[in-house]
Amino acid sequence: MVADKDTVKAFWDETPCGTRAVPESPATREAFEAIERRRYELEPFIPQFARFHEWGGRRILEVGCGIGTDLLQFARAGARLHAVDLSPRSVELARRQLNLYGFEGDIQSSEAEHLPFADNQFDLVYSWGVIHHAPDPSRIVEEIYRVLRPGGRVCAMVYRKNSLVVLQAYVAYALLRLRPLKSLDDIIAHHVESPGTRAYTRRQVTEMFRDFRDVTIQPVLTPYDIGHARVSLIPTWVMNLLPNWLGWFMVVRGLKPQQTSA
Repeated sequence: MVADKDTVKAFWDETPCGTRAVPESPATREAFEAIERRRYELEPFIPQFARFHEWGGRRILEVGCGIGTDLLQFARAGARLHAVDLSPRSVELARRQLNLYGFEGDIQSSEAEHLPFADNQFDLVYSWGVIHHAPDPSRIVEEIYRVLRPGGRVCAMVYRKNSLVVLQAYVAYALLRLRPLKSLDDIIAHHVESPGTRAYTRRQVTEMFRDFRDVTIQPVLTPYDIGHARVSLIPTWVMNLLPNWLGWFMVVRGLKPQQTSA
């Protein structure tokens, strides 16, 4: 299943990332702070990979900024902010959140497959949990490469197919429904987050980011690996016993090579 952009946009406009956890309006300072606390409680490893503090004074682009929770951390570090998101509602909330804290940035509603920037612009392109929701993920990676300056870096998180999350989804939507031959791609596309969601193997991600240099791909175990449909199935302490290679997240970091003169 490949979901069209209008379907994906409508999904994230209806429920911008992180807002499901707050019953009140997501546009208040209190709501933004609650969403921030929850995000970094569930995913405390984000700062380890994003390295927000390293980008002061540097030009960064977040592809798929959602309501701007991570973007705010870059702002606090003094980065020069640019961001895009397919969802106009998310862009509206991201702008409001930055303004509430006294920051500004260039935040646009745009397709990631066609970034509205010239070549060789950014020191960092950051994208956490976004690429796998798009109809053409490989095209997004090409665009990330294009807008990075030579020597610029990418940090992206994508979902991992060989994970406990996918295993649980297979049990719930294939085995328990007596459809053991149902493909993992089909299960993920129909039952994991937005319509058309994808998950990848390490080999697929290596191919997707083949133009980058010094690429590292690190699987990360998450709370989602011990629960299904937001319900915890396994005690949280079990996470301490599980290896990262079972994790749902796969974090990719790489470098756009320096251009050489002819």
